[in-house]
Order: sequence, then C-alpha cells, then structure tokens
Amino acid sequence: MTDNRLTALPGVLTVSPEGPRIGSERDAADIVGQAFEQGAAWVALPVERLGPDFFRLSTRIAGEVIQKFITYRFKVAVVGDISAYVADSDALRDFVYESNRGQQVWFVADQGELARRLAAIAS
Repeated sequence: MTDNRLTALPGVLTVSPEGPRIGSERDAADIVGQAFEQGAAWVALPVERLGPDFFRLSTRIAGEVIQKFITYRFKVAVVGDISAYVADSDALRDFVYESNRGQQVWFVADQGELARRLAAIAS
C-alpha cells in the first residue's frame, strides 16, 4: 500500500505522487478507506498518479474515480498541471471549468492553490 498521509492542510489526504496509477473505481476504493482512517474531508490526487486515460473523458475513468469519492462524501482535488490535456479537449476544458465553480471537485495547479481555495471556503 502506498503511504498517503494528511499534509499540513487540515482534513486533506494527499495521495503520494509515487505509486500505481489510479485508473479504476477499485483503485479509488483503496484511497477511500485511507481517507476514512485519516478523518479527511478532501482527497488530493496528484496528476502523476492519474495518467492520460483519466483525462480522456470518453474512457469514463475520471467519472468513475471521482464518483467513488463523492459517493462516500469525500471532496476531490486533482493537483498538478493539466494544461496539455485541457488544450487537447474542449470537453475536458468545460468539465474542469464547471468543476472548479463548485465545491466538490477541483482541478488546481499545486498544493498552494488548494490551500488558498480551502481557506476561502472556510471563511
């Protein structure tokens, strides 16, 4: 099992960038268990763990993985540079835009942006 721990961001389980790809509902279920154990409200998924198929919405991997977290009432932040994927897909660009307008799924450039967004909703 990969070592995932709460970061300096309270209530956030940050998944390690090293480890196997998160490419299915089953992979997400393993992380859901860790999030429950840690008492997290948010799960931060690094782009390095997601792979190109996650960002091709036609594969439905993103929907399955994100839905697994949402079902168990965890919020999800995809952390890292996805600009190349967004540039290649209008559908992904729209999905990212709509997700970032809400408060359950965010796509952020780095941990600093995640911290700022969390602080903004906390106040």
